[in-house]
Amino acid sequence: MSDPARYRDKDVRLSGSVVDSYSVANRGAYKLDDKSGQIWVVSDRGVPHRGARVTVSGRIREGFNLGSLGDQIRLPQTIGPALVLVESSRDARD
Repeated sequence: MSDPARYRDKDVRLSGSVVDSYSVANRGAYKLDDKSGQIWVVSDRGVPHRGARVTVSGRIREGFNLGSLGDQIRLPQTIGPALVLVESSRDARD
C-alpha cells in the first residue's frame, strides 16, 4: 500500500480477515486485513461476513467505479477513488 503504482493493473493473491463488508443483490465490497495493511475488495458474487478468513485473487485497480452499486447502498467514501482489488476468485472460511 506504500507504493500502489507497483501493483496497479496486476493480478495478486491475498489472505486475511474481513474487517468490514457491504452488499446488495450479490454484489458488494469488503475490507481485507492481511496484517500488513488493508484493502477493499469488490465482488459481484456476494461478500463474506466480518471475521471470515479469506484468500482472494484478483486485479488491483485504482479509481474503481462501483456503478449502480454505489447508488443502492451507502459505502464508505474511500471505496470509490481508492486502490481496490477486483475479485476473480475467493476461498472463505469462518
